[in-house]
Amino acid sequence: MGYMAGGEERFEALTVIRSASPSDIKDITTIYAYHVRTGTASFEIEPPEATEMQRRWQEVTGKGLPYLVAEDNGLVLGYAYAGPYRPRPAYRFTIEDSIYVHPEHARKGVGALLLPTLIAECEKLGLRQLIAVIGDSGNAGSVALHRKFGFEDTGILKNVGFKFGKWLDVTIMQRALGPGATTLPEK
Repeated sequence: MGYMAGGEERFEALTVIRSASPSDIKDITTIYAYHVRTGTASFEIEPPEATEMQRRWQEVTGKGLPYLVAEDNGLVLGYAYAGPYRPRPAYRFTIEDSIYVHPEHARKGVGALLLPTLIAECEKLGLRQLIAVIGDSGNAGSVALHRKFGFEDTGILKNVGFKFGKWLDVTIMQRALGPGATTLPEK
């Protein structure tokens, strides 16, 4: 249950942001499958099964990176995680975020609860740059959410995805974490 604010249900008062656990994989799989089947936030064409989603969760958490869920009275409203931006060692201080919200709870502030928590967790790890690779440059909600939390536009990759019979751009946004590039990393 949320509370009403300006005519739309919000979840800030009762939502818990916590680390995802194996028991959340079913809900995470359901949320992601919806976005794969119906939208362009993900460029996957077929939704992965729960076993694949569990493998992905283990890969992220096995690297010590945050994988979070927003939960309200036992209901997973959405999830967010930070994964390696690229595999080469020089990128080790840069990560990429992903955020997906259950369709029944979209545009109710769930992403705005997940993203700052994800940012804070990444800063605690000494990471320095967070990249948002936003599928479909027309995804105004995701772009606005990232801007709200300090991300800047860094570019658009034109026509790099093809889904639902059309070419799609990707918006790239970036945010410094902690001291960013103003100091050398400790590790």
